[in-house]
Amino acid sequence: MDWSYDPAPESREIANLKPSYQLFVDGRFTDGGSEPTKSVDPATEEVLAEVGTASESDVDTAVQAARRAYDRVWSRMPGAERAKYLFRIARIVQQRARELAVLESLDNGKPIRESRDVDVPAAAAQLFHHAGWADKLGYAGHGPDPRPLGVAGAVIGWNFPLLTAAAKIGPALACGNTVVLKPAETTPLTALVLAEICQQAQLPPGVVNVLPGGGGVGAALVAHPGVDKVAFTGCTEVGKQIQRTLAGTGRRLTLELGGKGANIAFDDAPIDQAVEGIVNGAFVNQGRARCDRLLVQESIADELLDRLRARAAALRVGDPLDRNTDVGAINSRDRLERITQLADAGDAEGAQRWTSPCPLPQRGFFFAPTVFTDVSPAMRIAREEIFGPVLAVLTFRTPEEAVAKANNTPYGLSAGIWTEKGSRSLWVAQRLRAGVVWANTYNRFDPTAPFGGYQESGLGREGGREGLAAYLAVDDDGGRR
Repeated sequence: MDWSYDPAPESREIANLKPSYQLFVDGRFTDGGSEPTKSVDPATEEVLAEVGTASESDVDTAVQAARRAYDRVWSRMPGAERAKYLFRIARIVQQRARELAVLESLDNGKPIRESRDVDVPAAAAQLFHHAGWADKLGYAGHGPDPRPLGVAGAVIGWNFPLLTAAAKIGPALACGNTVVLKPAETTPLTALVLAEICQQAQLPPGVVNVLPGGGGVGAALVAHPGVDKVAFTGCTEVGKQIQRTLAGTGRRLTLELGGKGANIAFDDAPIDQAVEGIVNGAFVNQGRARCDRLLVQESIADELLDRLRARAAALRVGDPLDRNTDVGAINSRDRLERITQLADAGDAEGAQRWTSPCPLPQRGFFFAPTVFTDVSPAMRIAREEIFGPVLAVLTFRTPEEAVAKANNTPYGLSAGIWTEKGSRSLWVAQRLRAGVVWANTYNRFDPTAPFGGYQESGLGREGGREGLAAYLAVDDDGGRR
């Protein structure tokens, strides 16, 4: 008997796609000074829309607009009034949630279930949470009279476009700063709809500005002398370049960079629960805190891997707008080529490869869930960020060995522990060099909790009370540094 699901596609008409999108500067949509680019659907390789691209002069215009809005309106506005705007934006995000979810899946390639159930609700939650802080900053533990910094330049990645934008705009605006946002070149559309929502909420002109474009636009924004704080989410190499650019300037910087997360499964792990968490971290999740490594205790390795392969083989890969899809499209051709290159390196270095027998669409950028066993810590698949549905499996015998292997990475963004012993969870968590450690779950986020990494995974924290500090000055001069 065939128990396969019939297709259940969400209508792409809900996304309200426009043939072209413009920059958002000083409260208005305007043409960019550079040649427009095209946003491509990674599942079909079809052009979704033409998108205006900012020039260096557009960056300057946007920063000046943000400065005027900061000096004349936003920094002078009482926190309770700022909160009203943020609450209004958050409510409109909720009202337009279905539209935003479909647009995100079209532009990014992630399954509609993830966009609908995770990304959009979490983006609204970020805005609601930070709206609540706007009139309570004096009680946040950052001094009795914390002041905003000025203009915040936010440069974000492609993996969670709407959520990452909200996670940067929320605290910046709550603390009294204005924002110039540069979305990823391949996923600008939900950021531009968020700009439309800011306009719909009657946010004062210049408080939020959105500049689509490539790496040159981000570099110009980061280097602009009128930007007081930079918040970046992206790859580690670009993060290092940003650090070099800002070194010695006194300007604030937060970085959320690459990761090489490890799930650690001990011999007393709830195996079925662990398999679901591992699948979620390695194959279903498209980006933030993804898990590229599995460390499994030798005594349960065979049993866990058998169940893992069976579960991965049941994952449905395909149309991101199909509500039955588990694994959507890879965001871009370049990203797919990088994943393929690292998987081939795993073969060349002697790891044993298992690939799900699932069918792949004929068009688009897709990669089947893949598991490598017999992996040594020196292999590229064990050391380099893959950012695709590929899992490298290593074994261990003792908790000390597990910790040593988990920490054997230049990154330190996240980790997971699977065991029924609370004492073991705490012992391991205290020794892992990771910004977030989950126990018997994976990829659970909340705007009230700080998120960030160690080592080459970043600098600073986003979310919670701790995340406000990056947008506040507590010195007597009011903030310009």
